[in-house]
Amino acid sequence: ESKMSRGMQPPVILLKEGTDTSQGIPQIISNVNACQAIADAVRTTLGPRGMDKLIVDDKGRTVISNDGATILKTLDIVHPAAKTLVDIARSQDAEVGDGTTSVTLIAGELLKEMKPFIEDGVHPQVIIRSIRRAATLAVQKIKDIAIPVKKNDPKEMRDLLLKCASTA
Repeated sequence: ESKMSRGMQPPVILLKEGTDTSQGIPQIISNVNACQAIADAVRTTLGPRGMDKLIVDDKGRTVISNDGATILKTLDIVHPAAKTLVDIARSQDAEVGDGTTSVTLIAGELLKEMKPFIEDGVHPQVIIRSIRRAATLAVQKIKDIAIPVKKNDPKEMRDLLLKCASTA
């Protein structure tokens, strides 16, 4: 047997049964769909009229919650892209302590809006570049409309806190 024939053997890759082996656009669409499923799982928990979710894990333990972070921790997620979305929510929880549901929903909605472009064959790098540009414009708009807070003026701080409390 020659060295050439031994060196040209294809690698053997073992995958778990049921593993998705799609590549390219079908894989990206699969990733988007998995992330949308996660966003849908926490969508109805958002806001003052948010509904509780009843989750029973594989050990029979029951969790009832309307907290996005708790729900995402409880779900047994195996899809890599969906796990990434959960990691984003965990990062939000670790950094800010709130907003996990909002972050999950925003990411899910962005992906949902990008899905038609992916299906039409727009390159993912073009989409990412556009999202980054939109983020820059959004941050600039927020800076433009922001109202500076005078932290040294106790009366103004009190009035601002009262305004915030009255909207809660």
